[in-house]
Amino acid sequence: MVTKDEGTGLSPARLSETERLALQGYAARATWPAGFQIYERNTSADGVFVVMRGRVVLRSRVRAGRGFVPWVATPGETFGAEGLSSGGQYATDARADEETETLFLSSANLRAFVREQPNRALVLIGQIMAERTALLDKLRELTTLSVEQRLVAALRRMASHDSFLSDDGRIELCSSRYRLLCELVGATRESVSLVLGRLTGEGLVERSGSTLFITPSQRLFDRLDRTGEEAILVPSLADVAPTAPLQ
Repeated sequence: MVTKDEGTGLSPARLSETERLALQGYAARATWPAGFQIYERNTSADGVFVVMRGRVVLRSRVRAGRGFVPWVATPGETFGAEGLSSGGQYATDARADEETETLFLSSANLRAFVREQPNRALVLIGQIMAERTALLDKLRELTTLSVEQRLVAALRRMASHDSFLSDDGRIELCSSRYRLLCELVGATRESVSLVLGRLTGEGLVERSGSTLFITPSQRLFDRLDRTGEEAILVPSLADVAPTAPLQ
């Protein structure tokens, strides 16, 4: 069965633990240390990865020191599905953001899985398609939403993963997660800083030393529904006191 986080709305489906365990007889299991690069863009791809624990950041390098993150794969999600196409090549770099455990299902083993366990194989295929849908929705966000709305959408996805949350359920942004947030939004640190500065003034963001804490709430997520002039969070630089970017 594929599970979905109903509390965040836009969270894609995830494979249940039972479905993940069913793959173990067909897939190679590996543990990656934090920061390890699992594969690079434009290298040969075959098969698909499933995250068992931890998370994997898919990053496209824009220029030196900057990148764009289209996807963060967390437990029950897949990555590297480019390897299921003929002559596939990876479209991004993939790096373990923390100690991460994955299963790798080669194309040949996927065919065996389809033959021997077709119902479970259909669930895996459905998972991959759900993630493709989420990526298409993110493309829509990049072309139609303001920086504020894209930031809120990224925060909503972060809120659906325990690894981004503090013990009291708030999104915890240290310096490395702040950088990740900027890359998920597809905006500069300065733009994201201005948005967070306004949210801080509204009591939605709290700073503690070099860490930011953001409380997931309907009040915050309702900003995704704003349109037109109302969607522009920062009308002018003079009107907003920015939050200093985390170092």
